Amino acid sequence: MATGSQSFGGRALARLIPGLTRKAFADRGFHQAAVLTDWPEIVGEELAGQCVALELSRDGILAVRAHGSVAVAIQHIEPQILDRIATYFGFRAVKRLAIRQGLVPKRSPRRGAEPEAAPLPSPSLDSKLADLPDPGLRQALLRLGARVEQTGEDK
Repeated sequence: MATGSQSFGGRALARLIPGLTRKAFADRGFHQAAVLTDWPEIVGEELAGQCVALELSRDGILAVRAHGSVAVAIQHIEPQILDRIATYFGFRAVKRLAIRQGLVPKRSPRRGAEPEAAPLPSPSLDSKLADLPDPGLRQALLRLGARVEQTGEDK
């Protein structure tokens, strides 16, 4: 058992770890991959569609490629981008941006971004549910029935 006023519970240690490791992780670039892969979450989908994070140097300079007018706009909002990155990681992972003008490849839409069109229910299902008094329930059952019919056809 611990004696005196010292307590080495797991909770106290868990609170100390981020503060102790933050500087070491920052110095060794463990955040570099996340800056590149999580770019849309950091700066937002709209801005991420207009620019791309290329690489992060050991000095904390993030190279960003953007097309003409977007590059100029990024220069103006650089402090906000740096704040977003710092908020995302909990420390200043990036000190400044190095903006490079060039073509930005079109990003493929995220999976699940566009919902699949709902299948149409069969006329027999529609007629069976015509007498339901609750229109919301009727629509929900029609959608469910159409999905069930569609899965049966796929097999």
